Amino acid sequence: MNSTRPIPLGVAPEPKEAHPRCAAPHVCRATGHIRGIIGYNQDMDTSATMMDADPMPTDPLADPLADALADAPADPLDGNGLTTALETALAARSDRFDARHEAAFRLFSGFTEGCPSLVADVYGQTLVLHNYADTPAEADTQVAQAARFYRTHLPWLSAVLVKARYGDTEDAKKGVLLWGTSLTRRVRENWVWYAADLRLNQDASFYLDTRHLREWAKANLAGKTVLNTFAYTGSLGVAALAGGATHVVHLDLKRAFLNVAKDSYVQNGFAINTADFLAGDFWPQVSHLKRDGARFDCILVDPPLFSRTRHGTVDLVESGQRVINKVRPLIADGGYLVTISNALFVSGAQYMAMLEALCADGYLSIEALIPVPQDFIGYAGQDGSALPTDPAPFNHPTKIAVLRVRRKDAG
Repeated sequence: MNSTRPIPLGVAPEPKEAHPRCAAPHVCRATGHIRGIIGYNQDMDTSATMMDADPMPTDPLADPLADALADAPADPLDGNGLTTALETALAARSDRFDARHEAAFRLFSGFTEGCPSLVADVYGQTLVLHNYADTPAEADTQVAQAARFYRTHLPWLSAVLVKARYGDTEDAKKGVLLWGTSLTRRVRENWVWYAADLRLNQDASFYLDTRHLREWAKANLAGKTVLNTFAYTGSLGVAALAGGATHVVHLDLKRAFLNVAKDSYVQNGFAINTADFLAGDFWPQVSHLKRDGARFDCILVDPPLFSRTRHGTVDLVESGQRVINKVRPLIADGGYLVTISNALFVSGAQYMAMLEALCADGYLSIEALIPVPQDFIGYAGQDGSALPTDPAPFNHPTKIAVLRVRRKDAG
């Protein structure tokens, strides 16, 4: 067994309480919900700029939501105690707000904090409400009550966006503007700007569960070269560059995601080299880098739960080690391999066993486990019994580990 530190350098510890996710066999990274399972600050300058939003879609869901908001009682306390739950959750996060309202974090994690169909996030001055009901109309009242609550308690909000995870249309899934005229286009975390496209897809373009990993990257990758695989909108690589990394390459299948990463570069005054933004399939792109003899001091691996292309399959449940082994030849001696798995049905113990098996040859070692922020998990005490597997020693089904690499050819 490898000795591990539960908290990495540069990250303040948070209490390990509940293990959230609410509502099926997959985890939604944006909301922290698990479909089908019902029942369920660090000091830093976090500063978000409002810009004119793209025209919001006309969606059949929007009018019922607006009607529900108009019809919601002035005191939205109903049978499930939603007002009390929202107040308690808001008080627990009071230290996360910044004076200029530019931060991004979870306001309410419904599975652990009292309303399984609802999650609330704030991105700068935009409130994002995630409706996780299997039939979205069933949660319209809760969504409307939450919108009213936050507009009252956070009067500086400029917009409310509602995403219905299981909506009937793509627009409903990407988000419908319930109130306001403009969406936040960037947020600031740990003195770093990140571009935000809140309607980019079902997610909101900026993962809130990896905040501590961004802190780690900024604190530990100065002078390093970094490959950010499955980069999405590039926030991990942006954090590394902000911390003094000398070279960061982003790899993702979708160009649209990488364009958001480029926007983050612009926001921070970083030079853009188009060759550092690789839009393409993970498998052939990594093979190409290997043929070119590329070496990186750190490789970040944050794959989807499952993905299949004509070049290969990513399956974190059945073969999570395959992606890790693919990138190992690209890591320099003494370098870092950072792995992220959101495979709900892989327990923390199973994931650790896989990592320890990879370490058995002595060329990998587990250096740190990075926790998911407590605001993302929620503060109401639950024992995690509603989860299909126990994430321990991780504090959440999103499991983040930092490994050190030794090379056989290093001498």
